[in-house]
Amino acid sequence: MTISVPSRMLFIDGQWREPALKKRIPVINPSTEEVVGDIPAATSEDVEIAVDAARRALSRNNGKDWAYAPGATRAKYLRAIATKITERKPLLAKLEAIDCGKPLDEAAWDMDDVAGCFEYYADLAEQLDAKQNAPVSLPMDTFKSYVRKEPIGVVGLISPWNYPLLMATWKVAPALAAGCAAILKPSELASVTCLELADVCREVGLPAGVLNIVTGLGPEAGAPLVTHPHVDKIAFTGSSATGSKVMSAAAQLVKPVSLELGGKSPIVVFEDVDLDKAAEWTLFGCFWTNGQICSATSRLILHESIAVAFLDRLVKWSKNIKISDPLEEGCRLGPVVSGGQYEKILKFISTAKSEGATILCGGDRPKHLKKGFFVEPTIITDVNRSMQIWKEEVFGPVLCVKTFSSEEEAIELANDSPYGLGAAVISNDLERCDRVSRAIHAGIVWINCSQPCFTQAPWGGNKRSGFGRELGEWGLENYLSVKQVTQYISNDPWGWYQSPSKL
Repeated sequence: MTISVPSRMLFIDGQWREPALKKRIPVINPSTEEVVGDIPAATSEDVEIAVDAARRALSRNNGKDWAYAPGATRAKYLRAIATKITERKPLLAKLEAIDCGKPLDEAAWDMDDVAGCFEYYADLAEQLDAKQNAPVSLPMDTFKSYVRKEPIGVVGLISPWNYPLLMATWKVAPALAAGCAAILKPSELASVTCLELADVCREVGLPAGVLNIVTGLGPEAGAPLVTHPHVDKIAFTGSSATGSKVMSAAAQLVKPVSLELGGKSPIVVFEDVDLDKAAEWTLFGCFWTNGQICSATSRLILHESIAVAFLDRLVKWSKNIKISDPLEEGCRLGPVVSGGQYEKILKFISTAKSEGATILCGGDRPKHLKKGFFVEPTIITDVNRSMQIWKEEVFGPVLCVKTFSSEEEAIELANDSPYGLGAAVISNDLERCDRVSRAIHAGIVWINCSQPCFTQAPWGGNKRSGFGRELGEWGLENYLSVKQVTQYISNDPWGWYQSPSKL
């Protein structure tokens, strides 16, 4: 069955707008390799128009503009968006499945999280007003001081393709709750549901210019957004290599950035575990979302005493994972997002083999699928720490394995990475779990699980995995500027002119 995506234009200043150069980018279903539609290709001309629209949305208009509206006003729109997302959930999930290859039920769960994220930040928008003018304790009673948190201004939001609408929402919802105006540039590999978000915003009557959505290639649309002098902040999620370029470009204008980048996260499995439970979390932590997740626990650090029995389970279970078109019932592994990503993953696997690693299972296209960018769930052993497969992010369903004999060795292996996004520790000894979780250098540590993510908790990493935190109250802080206001309250003259030693 061929499914086409809706034909949309750019969303700028509350209206659909044809791109200045009238170019479009084909949308390819990664399951069938068929073109199922297209998206508009924005360029610097379109970014300029979007930035102007966002700045107008923040200008004072009798106190009714977005930035100075009460938090309750912004919350009303965020909740209306959440309601529409829930109403459109079946369509949005299906569009995401054919756009990026995500299994349909996973895409549907993501839509629930999208709606929940908008609801959560609606609550924080309302609470923000009550927290304004927080007093500061001063050493002099002739002054009073308080703090305001104000929207940082116009923000550029650049989101990835593995969770197209959800990770865009992680940025859009807190930015709008804070009172910012935003320009969203989703990945050109998966923009369809972000353009549907534009239609939702139009339907709920979001004020013009508050959210603008420009799709297009990174060099043509993303780069002009990063370097635009009237964009006050950039929030980026993507590869470490691109994040470095974003940071460098923004630095020329001393523009703040928050970066959520790649990872090569460890999962440490100790000898005292329930093998079945630990095996399921290990597979889920690496193969969820077709292995295309920045926090994937793709380095299995396994106690040597259980290695044979544990790997036997992993291989057996991996071979029973249903790999199919993501719209098929029971699909657990769909295709990777594009032909380029498919070739990149297979090259990682072949390089590991040429360097002396053993492909325990997988490593190729599933034999029953002749079309589509499908990669079998792959487990690689006999890995040493100098190998590419140990050091670099694959972004596909590939798990590499090393064994250990002591807790100290496990910690040292876990920290043997330039990345520091996530990590998992599996053990029945909770005191050991606590020790190891404190010793691992990562922004997120899971104990006896892998990959759960909650809107209320901070998300982000250390080292080459970036800086800044999304989600929770930390996500809102990304889009707020702190202002000190201090007032002289004494009736007496300050007296500086008469008394130079006053200060």
